[in-house]
Amino acid sequence: MSVRIDATDRKILAALQADAAQSLDEIAKTVGSSKTPVWNRIRKMREAGVIGQHTVLLDAEALGFEACFFVLIRTSEHDAEWQGRFLKALNARPEVQEAHRLAGDIDYILKVRVQNARAYDTFYQALISEVKVHNVTALLSMEEIKSTVALPL
Repeated sequence: MSVRIDATDRKILAALQADAAQSLDEIAKTVGSSKTPVWNRIRKMREAGVIGQHTVLLDAEALGFEACFFVLIRTSEHDAEWQGRFLKALNARPEVQEAHRLAGDIDYILKVRVQNARAYDTFYQALISEVKVHNVTALLSMEEIKSTVALPL
């Protein structure tokens, strides 16, 4: 189902990105509308897949996940069987927050959040025991300068 997004929808989406826990009344006030039309627009955008699941953003460092690694992976394997094993291995590991298949010299990049370097090594050893990779480079993020899930509406 496709949905047409207008300026009011964009305001609603921006309000939800800022704080999805706010009430319909608050969103309606922000966008200059009433509650029922806002609810109907949100429902239509959910049904169309524009709005996905609702989650809570947690503070990784406050929970002891102080190390963020970006893992660059090169592989000489590109067949469907290898890709299936790789995907299964990534999905089985909650440490992997993001995984992207890339164009260029690097085949995949992972964002891995762990407690420390020892926990990263445990993750790394488990991954390479399940799937063959040609080269792995791990880059430790020294400081997170910007992080957002908000889209530029």
